[in-house]
Amino acid sequence: MAGHSKWANIQHRKGRQDEKRGKIWTRITREIIVSARLGGGDLSLNPRLRLAIEKAKAANMPADNIKRNVDKATGNLDGVVYEEIRYEGYGVGGAAIIVDTMTDNRVRTVAEVRFAFSKNGGNMGTEGSVAFQFKHCGQLIFAPGSNEDQIMEIALEAGADDVITDDDGAIEVLTPPASFEAVKNALEAAGLKPEVAEVTYRADNTIELEGDDAAKMQKLLDALEDLDDVQEVYHNAAL
Repeated sequence: MAGHSKWANIQHRKGRQDEKRGKIWTRITREIIVSARLGGGDLSLNPRLRLAIEKAKAANMPADNIKRNVDKATGNLDGVVYEEIRYEGYGVGGAAIIVDTMTDNRVRTVAEVRFAFSKNGGNMGTEGSVAFQFKHCGQLIFAPGSNEDQIMEIALEAGADDVITDDDGAIEVLTPPASFEAVKNALEAAGLKPEVAEVTYRADNTIELEGDDAAKMQKLLDALEDLDDVQEVYHNAAL
């Protein structure tokens, strides 16, 4: 199945994330705490926590920090209680945006998110206003030039839903969230390492933005991602 070109967008996003490396540990810490609180500290029984710890290791977070955050969440240490809140809205050109937050103060968070939207040409929407345009799924993306036939054979056998070849040659594997780990492990066992591997919200369709509109949309996304309480920002804009 062919898809739109998104490799440049992926590289652009990764570059901007690298620029904000200082915030990565904070976001991963919150994800570990919430994952452990909801699903317990046993990695064998908590796939969300396994994924969070994998992210922590990839970001070079020390093992002591990881353990302390799990202990904090499971009651072995006192800690701040975070809750997960999702906001939805529209950006430049009607682009759909989902903002996932973790916060200990929802009044502060909603005010900051609303201000970021309104200041940068966006609008907050109501719950469910844009979420229907996204699919919750596992996503693994391989660089152009990867072995498409091998990736497809292994991924589909391991439980993937679809394998998409984008216009620029990048290969995208989509999985049900519950099958993400199995598919990822099967591919990596065959020596196939993805550039991106995450459980995410993938837009069903994209909106192409260029020039000033693309710059304005990027400014809005940056404003949202820079908020301390924001964990992830999903959108359907191709910049």
